[in-house]
Amino acid sequence: MNGSEIFGAWVAVFLTLGIFSYLYKDNPFYKIAEHVFVGVSAGYWMSMFFWTQIQPNLFGRLWPVPEGAISGFFMRTWYGIYNFFGVLLPSVFPDGGIDKGHGTHPHFIYIIPFILGVMMLLSVVSKWSWFARLGIAYTVGMAAGLRAYAFLNSNVLVQLKGSAVSFVGLDWFSLTDASIINNVIILIGTITGLLYFYFSKEHKGTFGKVTRVGIYFLMISFGASFGFAVMGRISLLIGRFTDLITYGSSTYNYASLWVLLLMIGLLAVWTFKGDKKVAS
Repeated sequence: MNGSEIFGAWVAVFLTLGIFSYLYKDNPFYKIAEHVFVGVSAGYWMSMFFWTQIQPNLFGRLWPVPEGAISGFFMRTWYGIYNFFGVLLPSVFPDGGIDKGHGTHPHFIYIIPFILGVMMLLSVVSKWSWFARLGIAYTVGMAAGLRAYAFLNSNVLVQLKGSAVSFVGLDWFSLTDASIINNVIILIGTITGLLYFYFSKEHKGTFGKVTRVGIYFLMISFGASFGFAVMGRISLLIGRFTDLITYGSSTYNYASLWVLLLMIGLLAVWTFKGDKKVAS
């Protein structure tokens, strides 16, 4: 076991216990772990987004590897801009163009998203921050339209298709496959759930009893979703406890034990000083 792995284990133990320390109360250890997590996550995802989206899909389409020698004043000027960027950032703009499988001819239509991206970055300059509104407005509007179409296809139409159940040629009951009983339950749950959100009629009498059945189906659905989310979080918690047990062995110089004792001692001192200030 080399020193870098042991050091990484100690850092992981400190950050994990720092997050767990919030169960006691808000404290400096939790704030350190929180800020490190947010900062590292932002940097990681920004880097991943740049190298998996912007560099190959934007720059790779604007400056692909040309077919043969570059001819013409416009194309030489266009790739001259690329070579200038290549001098400044050779890892982003390698010599000869960016080969990401987007052909050999530039797709100049991608100048539009490039300009919109630059406009959004101008939000950090107060004098030109109004440019960012145009880029953000276009991006939000386009994304909303695309998401609405995707949501309609993936959720609404699929839900309608799943609700259009059949009662012909099926067994009466099955735990795993479609059956008459299962389809009846789906049909009743869909209709009563939709009727619960019908507010033009007061939920009283027979109609109120029907909508109450819809409430039961909705609560079962929400409970199942919540239980699934809790199971996922518990699996993450088990993973952290497993790592703490592993890092508490002699291989890692009892990192979990020493960090835990140190944090408890420092938290006790911090709490004692805080109580003295409040008393004074």
